[in-house]
Amino acid sequence: MSIGNDLEDGNSPEEDRPSVGRALQQARIAAGLTVDEVSSVTRVRVPIVQGIEQDDFSRCGGDVYARGHIRVLARAVRLDPETLINQFDAERGGRPEPTPAAPLFDAERIRPEPRRPNWTAAMVAAIVAVVGFVGFTLFSGGDKNDGSSVAEETRSAKPTASTSPSASPSKSGERKPEPSESAIAGVPADKVTVKLTAEDGQSWISAQDHNGRLMEEGVLRKGQSKTFSDSKRIDLVLGNAGAIKLFVNGKEVKNLSDSGSVQRLSYTKGDPEAG
Repeated sequence: MSIGNDLEDGNSPEEDRPSVGRALQQARIAAGLTVDEVSSVTRVRVPIVQGIEQDDFSRCGGDVYARGHIRVLARAVRLDPETLINQFDAERGGRPEPTPAAPLFDAERIRPEPRRPNWTAAMVAAIVAVVGFVGFTLFSGGDKNDGSSVAEETRSAKPTASTSPSASPSKSGERKPEPSESAIAGVPADKVTVKLTAEDGQSWISAQDHNGRLMEEGVLRKGQSKTFSDSKRIDLVLGNAGAIKLFVNGKEVKNLSDSGSVQRLSYTKGDPEAG
């Protein structure tokens, strides 16, 4: 009896595994992010984020959209999106197989008809050629001065043609100005330029321009760098600010925050100053 009770009370590893929504919620809380912050960086509406964390995918508009929401939310809270998507499909009986394309039969192919020679067009072209030849012969025989004028024009055109090669070397000898190294390496003064480098570990980052358009979002792994530029302002969200080395307009911004903390920063052309 005791053995039977142990088997009935025991749970399999799959039963101990949290659901998709519960796993996303736990990872978000562990990363120190609120629902509003996750919604801001992923562009997924707050009601949809709250529903997914409760395993309610009815607001997603279908399984295809639900998989897309799960993927971006998992990346925002540093989870493996493929594992959660496989779990999501397993709970719904698996992803449907793609429908194979119908075969193309030879009978359905459109074969072009063989082209036949256009004898009418050939006859018209022959008649036009004969008439043109006769007219040219009569015209050239009636006026002998035409030949001399053509010859004079040909001789007069030769000196002008000989002068053209002398002009070409001067053009080819001109050297185009090359851009200086300082112009390439310098930071533009009419823009705000931000450079992020993950030195002490990886961090989730998000960057937006002054119009609110998303420039970059995702995980910046240790040793990687990203540079962003805008004409007015750049807004940043750093999931692990203590691991980031930040340069604004060519100057380093020190003492951002402790490791593991989330920071929201904004910089313009006059910075670096406290965002």
